[in-house]
Amino acid sequence: MKKIGLLMLGGIMMASCIQTSVEHQAEPARDGMFIHISEGYNDAHRALMALKMASIMADDKDVLIYMDIQAVNLLVKGSEDLTHEGFESAQTYIKQLLDMEVGIYACPTCLKVAGFEPDDLMEGIQTAQKDKFFNFTKGRIITLDY
Repeated sequence: MKKIGLLMLGGIMMASCIQTSVEHQAEPARDGMFIHISEGYNDAHRALMALKMASIMADDKDVLIYMDIQAVNLLVKGSEDLTHEGFESAQTYIKQLLDMEVGIYACPTCLKVAGFEPDDLMEGIQTAQKDKFFNFTKGRIITLDY
């Protein structure tokens, strides 16, 4: 009788542990979208397509945007807005993305080459840090390059 009681107690404890582990299972990691933008005023269609894709993906994916070469010119205070038929403006997308807490990063070297300093960046835009490229998502990282 004592053995049966111990077996029942062990079974109850095991069932309790299984139930607890099922209740505390984490949701699957969200995949991330790394979007690289190098074009700016010289190719409005390409730059705005990248920002639009970032906005679409940010609805249910982790997104990080890295802007270098010509694209850094779009990220400084007082910069001219960029428009193209069929798209919102660059500043509209940038505001939407920042409101969605998407990280937008400017290449510090490209910023310097363009004649700007980190203090010249719009509010919410940061200079790129390599650790951010790997830590913005727990899932797979898919890259789009514009």
